[in-house]
Amino acid sequence: MALRRSLYKTPAQLRAMVEPGMITAAALEAVRDRIAPGVTTAELDAVAHRAITGRGARSNFQMVRGYRHTICASVNEQVVHGIPGERILEAGDIVSVDAGAEYKGWNGDSAFTVVIPDPQRPELVAERERLSDVTRGSLWAGIAALATASHLGEVGAAIEDYIEANAPGDGYGILRDYVGHGIGRKMHESPPIFNYRTPDRGADVRPGLAVAIEPMVVIGDQATLVEDDDWTVSTVDGTAGSHWEHSVAVHDGGIWVLTAPDGGAAGLAPFGVTPQPIA
Repeated sequence: MALRRSLYKTPAQLRAMVEPGMITAAALEAVRDRIAPGVTTAELDAVAHRAITGRGARSNFQMVRGYRHTICASVNEQVVHGIPGERILEAGDIVSVDAGAEYKGWNGDSAFTVVIPDPQRPELVAERERLSDVTRGSLWAGIAALATASHLGEVGAAIEDYIEANAPGDGYGILRDYVGHGIGRKMHESPPIFNYRTPDRGADVRPGLAVAIEPMVVIGDQATLVEDDDWTVSTVDGTAGSHWEHSVAVHDGGIWVLTAPDGGAAGLAPFGVTPQPIA
């Protein structure tokens, strides 16, 4: 029974996760609006900090031992866990931003990727925008699968299938060493959510499950290394990466994307899924 309590939440607990999800979404939207050539990743961090604390919440990233920042900002070959600092964004950069808010003991976690326009390098921009679009689409494919899945393994299979069907001829790499997770009282909880097909069926999908689904996809090989700062995860071959993430609740009426202002309606519409508010 202890395992059941750790994985599956009550309707009231799921409802308590809506506000931290909305705070997370608002912080990321504020950051997105600030991304432009000449802006440092530290400036993006400050924007997210103001957005989160301004609504009475706190950054759950700062609650991770050894991490002092509000966001992770990963640029170009950096896929995830990039540390904000004095790096100046440039035209053509692909930027992934990950953030989370803790509010009244509950957590939200979400990420997006954006490509900064560069009229001088349209082919590079198009290549990176396609990577981001496919990664984002795979996230929504995984969330849509959650609506009808009996086990979490079906989510990973849906993500991989979408990427394989929509990647260019040489295909994309899906990070194997970094996966999604449960979320609730802690930002990172059980169970793991893989972004690819595995022999393990995974945890049961039933009301009370709250998870953060987050595909991490790269143009080249999926092999990564951790840089000297002990946080930033970059591709070994130097190719660009993309990271998209949402926190999602499964409840008696269906699913609800906690970190999307519309509950995921727009992202799920192409998959024929309509999210339902948590009763």
